[in-house]
Amino acid sequence: MEKKRIGVLVMSYGTPESLDQVEAYYTHIRRGNPPSPEQLKELTDRYEAIVGGFFPLRENTNQQVAGLEETLNGMYPEYEFVCYQGLKHAVPYIEDGVHKMAKDGINHAVGIVLAPHFSTMSVGSYIKRAQQAAEEAGLAMSFVESYHLHPQLIDALSERVADTLQRFEDRNSVPVRVVFSAHSLPEKILETGDPYPQQMIETSEAVAEQAGVNSWQFSWQSAGQTAMPWLGPDILDTLKTLQEEGVRNVLVCPIGFVSDHLEVLYDLDIEAQKVAADLGLHLERTPSLNTDPKYMTTLAESVFSKLT
Repeated sequence: MEKKRIGVLVMSYGTPESLDQVEAYYTHIRRGNPPSPEQLKELTDRYEAIVGGFFPLRENTNQQVAGLEETLNGMYPEYEFVCYQGLKHAVPYIEDGVHKMAKDGINHAVGIVLAPHFSTMSVGSYIKRAQQAAEEAGLAMSFVESYHLHPQLIDALSERVADTLQRFEDRNSVPVRVVFSAHSLPEKILETGDPYPQQMIETSEAVAEQAGVNSWQFSWQSAGQTAMPWLGPDILDTLKTLQEEGVRNVLVCPIGFVSDHLEVLYDLDIEAQKVAADLGLHLERTPSLNTDPKYMTTLAESVFSKLT
């Protein structure tokens, strides 16, 4: 009997494939308004600082998409899963992924975002674009909105916290403060009761409990440079506050990010590390999930749940 083919649209924010694509990428984020030379230089400098001529960021997402397809077909052999990419700010755009599915003869699909937590401004906007494209293409499509408390996700994150704590050789005499972090969003989401901040706290609580961590807090990072206020406190301000409180060891676990990219490799590994060093803090970061089998299982089970 022929297996039923299921298309899976794997959505993410997107990143340029090379340094010469940074301007087009930044312009798309700015809704068609090109950045000033100063803004472009600042962003390009950040990419150059983390990639050093080699640009691995897109490859991380490519590997996650391939890993999910392999995991789905391994776990649910009664179906044939085919994964497609859909990016918010780079090619292939979300609409491109949907149209490719329709062109390939897929008539049933599931959409999932490489971000565990739901916000109308982030995951919600991805789903809205995909849904509109699916309706235009006559494609039946359901969506995973969040998976922030999936047991395999919590396992993977808590293992990283427990393992990374071992890097603090003086942890028995000098306590370690664990700081969970995620991408900030404009404060206006609070007016509508958006679940994003609460879901972050729920994930943090679950990971801390499983890792046996008592001393922890949550902080935002990577806020946009706009006139409107963004959710805080920012991680850089949090580090200063911790130093004033007498904390010396800090472990950052960026639960809002699932792979190595700019917000992790620059905002934490370079910018936050410099601030920590200036403050005399020992700062460590948990490794990103990337293609961790437990994360792949999280995604696969979340996708499959939309078929039953």
